[in-house]
Amino acid sequence: MTRAVTILTENFSDWETALINSTGRAYYGFDTRFATPGGTQVTSSGGIIVTPHLAIEAIQLDELDLLIICGGSLWQTDQAPNITDLIVAAHERDIILAGICDGTRVLAQSGVLDNLRHTSNSAENLSKLNYGGAAYYQDVPYAIADKRVITAPGTAPVSFMAEILYTLGIGDENLKAYLAMHAAEHCRSA
Repeated sequence: MTRAVTILTENFSDWETALINSTGRAYYGFDTRFATPGGTQVTSSGGIIVTPHLAIEAIQLDELDLLIICGGSLWQTDQAPNITDLIVAAHERDIILAGICDGTRVLAQSGVLDNLRHTSNSAENLSKLNYGGAAYYQDVPYAIADKRVITAPGTAPVSFMAEILYTLGIGDENLKAYLAMHAAEHCRSA
């Protein structure tokens, strides 16, 4: 069973990690848990109130296969939790790391993206940070996986989900059908 923790903050972008958590839990039996700063309840940008399973500070890396950082406006403020040590330790243990939208800022600030192909909402979003990976930035509208690190712009929750699953070694017919279903939404009939 894949053990996944998604980090949420106040005003998190609720659509960004919904697909990976729902698909992982419902179709692939993931143990999905949610962590927030101090284990406090948070409200999403859409008004969803979440009571987390645990505090970020209580995350045990030896009980984890996948760590997801959900985007949200808090990551660009002084109120953002400093989780650099957690990210670096998870990366050193070869735990899959996934950041979407401003969750990619956390990966950049920790140095994880310094030598990996990655994306975000924009190059400018990351260039405001003191990180060494600008030469590896890919300006694409979909998720990128490189060496067990997945990044995506906030507009790419479907490819984010897919790249995480592929990185976990899941690429079955169910996933192909699920991706085709989501892709069909973007096809307009005449």
